[in-house]
Amino acid sequence: MKLENTKAQMRKGILEYCILLVCKNEPVYAVNIIGGLRDANLIVVEGTIYPLLTRLKNDGLLSYRWEESTQGPPRKYYELTEKGLVFLTDLEESWGELASAVRRIKTIRA
Repeated sequence: MKLENTKAQMRKGILEYCILLVCKNEPVYAVNIIGGLRDANLIVVEGTIYPLLTRLKNDGLLSYRWEESTQGPPRKYYELTEKGLVFLTDLEESWGELASAVRRIKTIRA
């Protein structure tokens, strides 16, 4: 039970970073964000993603636009703002440093 909790906390800790990565190159529909995370084995539920998308938008890291859909109601597409791109760049640097530190610890303790 402890392992599953730890794994869930690790996934939760990198979820914001991963969402910004998914939105990096083009506007993305929320369902596609969820699908992209699932494809990467970051199993998430809509109840987790939508509040996080709202927070990222409120923080100025994401913006959204509505687009008409041929298959139902209009869709909300998210994309990085300039502030979001700067933030993502900083996160990428931090992620690299963190991954490097973990590799060093693993090597020392191996």
